[in-house]
Amino acid sequence: MYKTSLHSRSFQSGPALHPHVSWILSRQAALALILALAAWIFASSNAAVSVLIGGSIGIVANLGYVLRAMKMTTGGDPLKLYRAQSAGEGLKFALTFAGFALVFWGYKEVSALPLFLGYASTFAIFWVALLKQR
Repeated sequence: MYKTSLHSRSFQSGPALHPHVSWILSRQAALALILALAAWIFASSNAAVSVLIGGSIGIVANLGYVLRAMKMTTGGDPLKLYRAQSAGEGLKFALTFAGFALVFWGYKEVSALPLFLGYASTFAIFWVALLKQR
């Protein structure tokens, strides 16, 4: 479990992200960059751009979740906590949907497999974060 609460007052009052959130988002960005470099070396520049776009969709959606869910979280009322998490998940879904819709609408040369691999790579960091806490 986290040593500090994600619902700490300092997290809610300012623009700075909680250290655990910053760690996750920065590692997601780093992994997307590494995968994009590998795609550029072994495939094409189009594949690299597709990986970066997919990773960016995941990062933006996760950041939206954090900002929305934690903004609504005050006190320890379970119903408010549940509603905050639901609102965050709803925003995350909407941002993900909008991101993919914009890509498929505006970037006709997108490589679908690298795009989805870039997006899916952001989830691997959640597992690493869980293992880090052990």
